[in-house]
Amino acid sequence: MKCSIVREIDSLDRLIRQKGQLNCAVIQGLDLREANLDWASIECQGAIFLGCQFPQVISICDLQDKGAFIFPSFKGLPYNPYRPELYTREELMEGWTVNDDQSVDKKIYDHFVAHGKKNPDIVEALAERLHDHAIDDGLTDLLEGRIEKDGVKKVIAIMGGHGTSRAADSYRKVAHLTRRLTAEGYFIASGGGPGTMEAANLGAYLADLTVAELDQVIDDLTVAPKYDSPGYIDAAQKVIDQYPTGHSSLAVPTWFYGHEPTNMFSAHVAKYFSNSIREDGLLTIARYGIVFAPGSGGTTQEIFQDACQNHYATFGEVSPMVFLGRERYTTETPLWDTINKLAEGRHYKDLMLLSDEVEEIVAHLQAHPPVLSDGVKATS
Repeated sequence: MKCSIVREIDSLDRLIRQKGQLNCAVIQGLDLREANLDWASIECQGAIFLGCQFPQVISICDLQDKGAFIFPSFKGLPYNPYRPELYTREELMEGWTVNDDQSVDKKIYDHFVAHGKKNPDIVEALAERLHDHAIDDGLTDLLEGRIEKDGVKKVIAIMGGHGTSRAADSYRKVAHLTRRLTAEGYFIASGGGPGTMEAANLGAYLADLTVAELDQVIDDLTVAPKYDSPGYIDAAQKVIDQYPTGHSSLAVPTWFYGHEPTNMFSAHVAKYFSNSIREDGLLTIARYGIVFAPGSGGTTQEIFQDACQNHYATFGEVSPMVFLGRERYTTETPLWDTINKLAEGRHYKDLMLLSDEVEEIVAHLQAHPPVLSDGVKATS
C-alpha cells in the first residue's frame, strides 16, 4: 500500500475514533495497554507505531505481518524521543527551586553531557535524532496553526548575543521591538537562551504593556543582569508571577549550550539536541524576516547563513534582513557593507535595513513581506 496521506495520532481519543482503521497512520508515544480496541480486526498496513506500549495479548509480529512498522520505546532516558508536542516553560522548569536546580531541563542536559554530547553510542544517537524529529513535527504543528488554532504564523526571528546584559540598551530596544511586532500580529521566535534572546521573548510576552510598564519590568530584571548572575532565574520568575498570562512566542534553544538557561518568557520551546539542525531551522521558519541585534561569533555565523539562504533563494523565496545597531554593524564590524555588497543584483538587497529605531524597523518589516525568487510577493 502506498501511503499518500499520513495521519498523526497522539491521543487515545483520536485513536479510538479511527475505529480500527490505522492504515498509513503514525501512532506516537501512546500507552495502548488500556485502549479498548479489537486488535484482531485492526487494519494497519503502512502504520508506524513510535514508542507505544502494547497489551500483553498483542503479538508485535502479528502487527508487523499486517504491514505495520514498530519503533520500540527507549529505557532509562530523562526525555521522550517520541514526544508528540513541543516543550513548555512549566515542563522544563519542573523541579526547579531557588535553592536547588533539579529541573527536567537540567536533568536532560546532565544526561546529554554524560552520554550524548560527544561520541554517543548508537542507541543514544538514534534516540536524540528521533527526539529532534519529533520537535520538528511539533514545530510544524505550531507554525501551521494547529496548536493555537490561529492560522499560519508570520514568524520574525530575533538574533543577538547570549551574553547581552539585561541592563544593556540593545536588550531594552529588542524588547520594545518585539512588543511592537507582536502587537502588529507577528509571531516572535528566538534562539531561546539568555541575553538578546530573552529580550525578544520578554517583549513578545508583555506586548499588552505600555512602554513605561515594560521599562519598569526591565529595570526590575537588572538586579540579576546576566545569566550567570545570582538570582537570574528567580528575577524572571517574579515577572511571570506578576504577569502570569502573556502573548505566545517561540524559543528554539539547544542542550548543546545547556549551561545557558532556557529563557522563561516563551510559551513554546522547541529544544533540540543538534545545534546545527536548530540553527538552520530557526533561520528557515523566519519567513517574515530576521532582526540581527548586536552579537558576537554566533550572530555573525547566523548573518551569513541567512544571507546564503536569501542569496540562492534556497526555499524559493527571500526575506528581510534587518541589522539593529549602526555602530555594531558599520564601525565595530564591516558586516553591513559586506552583506550589502553581496546582495547587489539580488532581490534581498531591497529587503535589507540598517537602523537603530524601533518604529523604522517595524515599518520596514510591514512594507517588505517575503518575496519569491523572481521578486513577486509571496503568499502566506
